[in-house]
Amino acid sequence: MARITCNICKMTAQSTNWRCGDCGGLLDWKALPTFDPARIVTEDFSLWRYRALLPVQRRFSLGEGMTPLVQLNLAGARFHAKLEYLNPTGSFKDRGVAVMLNHLAGAGLAAVMDNSSGNAGASLAAYAALAGMRATIYVPKTSAVESKKAHIRAYGGEIIESADLPAQIYAAAKSRTYASHAWNPSFVLGQQTAAWEIWEQLGRRAPDAVAAPVGHGGLFLGMVRGFRGLHAAGLIAAIPCMIAVQSAGVDPIVRAWEAGADTPPTIVRGDSVADGILVDEPVRGRQILRAIADSGGLALRVDNDDILDAQQRMHSRGFMIEATSAVPVAALPQIRERMGDAAELVIALTGSGLKSLSG
Repeated sequence: MARITCNICKMTAQSTNWRCGDCGGLLDWKALPTFDPARIVTEDFSLWRYRALLPVQRRFSLGEGMTPLVQLNLAGARFHAKLEYLNPTGSFKDRGVAVMLNHLAGAGLAAVMDNSSGNAGASLAAYAALAGMRATIYVPKTSAVESKKAHIRAYGGEIIESADLPAQIYAAAKSRTYASHAWNPSFVLGQQTAAWEIWEQLGRRAPDAVAAPVGHGGLFLGMVRGFRGLHAAGLIAAIPCMIAVQSAGVDPIVRAWEAGADTPPTIVRGDSVADGILVDEPVRGRQILRAIADSGGLALRVDNDDILDAQQRMHSRGFMIEATSAVPVAALPQIRERMGDAAELVIALTGSGLKSLSG
């Protein structure tokens, strides 16, 4: 039977736990159902078409998931774009938050909280409103984008700005339910559905490689686990080469990968236009690095000029993405140099550029 357990002490966790109450370790779902295509609810055009494969009861939904997969040719570089920014609140976070809050709703919660620079906070506020819960979002005082804070407030979310976010959020988590997009295992569980959709959209096969911007890496890890499930079921021959792309200003995963380390180093955060991945201490950093190694993947960095150029080029093609979404697009020359032009590549476009437009 599927259950949430600690990766360190192996104890089974309670449904509202965000980390192990005994040793503080990371939690993950174990003994998940074997992926069976016959159990896909094909008439449901949301991530809940996979509800028989998720150990979470569906209580509410905004129609998240089943985002388009579009083939593009950008300056001679071909790839498939997975349009995650077309999720209900404008980012991939909706997949994880929807599954996480449906799971937490089973415990009868009245309130939840998270810390976020914007997208996760908006998603939590929206789904909490749908579920009849109060949402409190702790945001970094200096780096949160004003338009994203307005988005959170529009759903009724309470915002608390903090100059010492880790200390404040962990203190608050002692007495309140921390619905963390970085820590909660049900958030990562929801992201697995992106891999299953890609598999269906490509005619029930996997691409050669998948690239995504990585901060805490929830989507990246979720897709890895989704493809692992397909591989374990004998539905794909191999897991795609997983490519984590970061901004040169905040690149702990890339530094660790380049050094052959299994743990991200402590870094001093630099300047970055990719506000969605300003994560200098990724909670699941070791898991991300292991996933890259196990898939024969890559960790690449791109600078601000290349990110903004890639964003503008995508805008000129009609894809209104935020700067963070442009991070893996900016890495296209590096990816093609390493993998060749023939490799079939999927790039996740994670967040909407509409959130950052100003008059």
